[in-house]
Amino acid sequence: MSRLEVTEKIVAAKVAKGLKWADVAARVGMSKEWTTAACLGQMTMTAEQARVVGELFDLSEEECKWLQVVPYKGSLPTAIPTDPLIYRFYELVNVYGTTFKELIHEEFGDGIMSAIDFKMDLAREEDPKGDRVRIVMSGKFLPYKTY
Repeated sequence: MSRLEVTEKIVAAKVAKGLKWADVAARVGMSKEWTTAACLGQMTMTAEQARVVGELFDLSEEECKWLQVVPYKGSLPTAIPTDPLIYRFYELVNVYGTTFKELIHEEFGDGIMSAIDFKMDLAREEDPKGDRVRIVMSGKFLPYKTY
């Protein structure tokens, strides 16, 4: 048994049961963004969160323990993503990464936006020209320190 096998089992059960990530998140008590990331192996669940997910997806006690192990984050199968949707985020960073960096540094100074102390909200934005994907990311600013 591995974390990847547990993730695959969760996704298969989600499809079989016709669940939505928002429904799972409501039961877990976290955002749909965090819950989805956790179920896909990118976050660490508490014992209680793992128990709830285990009940929803018919996981064994051993499989629930895998949900509580600190994951290897950022585990895409290739260095450059080949999935078209994920590739567009790679493209965004390639095109706008220097802009993000300049504007963050101008506003906050020399530092980074945390991906640890981080919130995200993804929603559908209706538009007469075609619905849009709205993603709001909020990460704590962490200044570089000199010693």
